[in-house]
Amino acid sequence: QVQLVESGGGLVQAGGSLRLSCAASGRTFSFLPMGWFRQAPGKEREFVAAISWVGGNTNYADSVKGRFTISRDNAKNTGYLQMNSLNPEDTAVYYCAAARAYAIGTYTLPRDYDYWGQGTQVTVSS
Repeated sequence: QVQLVESGGGLVQAGGSLRLSCAASGRTFSFLPMGWFRQAPGKEREFVAAISWVGGNTNYADSVKGRFTISRDNAKNTGYLQMNSLNPEDTAVYYCAAARAYAIGTYTLPRDYDYWGQGTQVTVSS
């Protein structure tokens, strides 16, 4: 089992930045592909970014490319999502997720992930 806990959400003005963290426990984080998703009220959960467990491969939704950066620190069992140039359309609950250990590549669909955090609210005011 893997437990994921997000932190770092909050209220920020348009144009501002936030860094989300995802602390993992329960299984070797180093071997888990991970991703970030978000869900706004009345909308489906959508892919934001993903990172492989090996090779440092990353993948981003078009809506966040050039503004968001996903990274991981395996020594700290923590993943990150750096969000810059935020706009009101980025307002949502952000979830981190981890996929099956040793799975190769990055994953963009929620069904590809086995473990989820509880989410952290990000609100961007105009």
